[in-house]
Amino acid sequence: MALSQDDIQFIKAHMGEWLAEQSLGKPSVVYEIELRERMVRVEEALKHQGELMRQGFEQMEKRFELMEKRFEQMDRRFEQSDKRIEDLIKRHDHQFMWLIGFITTIAALIIAAGKWL
Repeated sequence: MALSQDDIQFIKAHMGEWLAEQSLGKPSVVYEIELRERMVRVEEALKHQGELMRQGFEQMEKRFELMEKRFEQMDRRFEQSDKRIEDLIKRHDHQFMWLIGFITTIAALIIAAGKWL
C-alpha cells in the first residue's frame, strides 16, 4: 500500500502537532512529579553549593588575615634590621672620622718632624 502525494503532504503538515501533543503539549502526571522532584533536588544542591562557597570564602578571609599578620611581623623585623644597620653605619662613620683625624695628625707630625730635622 503506497502513500499518495496528498497523504504525504498531510502527514508533513500535521507531524509537528502530533509530536507536540504526545510529548511536550500535555506531559503526564508522572513526568510532572519527576520534574518537580528534580527541581527540588537541584534547588537543594544549589543551596548546599552556596553554603560551601560561603564557608570557602570565610576560610579564605581567615587565611588573608593570617597573611596580613605575618606581613606585619616581617615589616617589624625589617624595621628592627634597618635600625641596627643605621646604628652600625653611625658607629662606622664615627670610627672612620677618628681614623681620618688620626691619619691627619700623624701626617702633620711627620711633616713637622721633617722641617725640624
